[in-house]
Amino acid sequence: MITPLKTPLSLADIDWSAWQAKDPATLTFVIKNKKILLIRKKRGLGAGKINGPGGRQEPGETMLECAVREVQEELCITPLNMQHRGECRFQFVDGYSLHVHLFTASDYEGTPTETDEAIPLWFDLEAIPYKEMWEDDKVWLPLMLQGKACSGRYLFDNDTMLGYQLE
Repeated sequence: MITPLKTPLSLADIDWSAWQAKDPATLTFVIKNKKILLIRKKRGLGAGKINGPGGRQEPGETMLECAVREVQEELCITPLNMQHRGECRFQFVDGYSLHVHLFTASDYEGTPTETDEAIPLWFDLEAIPYKEMWEDDKVWLPLMLQGKACSGRYLFDNDTMLGYQLE
């Protein structure tokens, strides 16, 4: 008899020491002249929300290569002076999971351009639209913008964050 998996309702319900994400992914934030380049996502996970450009890692690709490729695909620019800023581990109660590596870039080449995936949006660092973003962003993004490490674990039920723990 197969025992059904328990649906996690809190972070304590997850064995993080054995946790493996279904998808490794990246998010990149271009920060220049006290502004941050975000996107309004047009499709896929988080469609309609504002976030940084990013996506799933492809086979044979490093996380940095993935981050650059995703920004190129979503905004038609190449991010420059990339720095790894942390990791977020996302578990969804439906079983899906993501291990997201966070990057910042201090410059870019090209012109941010709308694509079939994303609409580019610039915001002052003091006016980031957290109410239009994933709930976890208000937890770790301010830390990242202060230059602090921002690694954590997050549990979601669809769009609702059930809990988080910063590492």
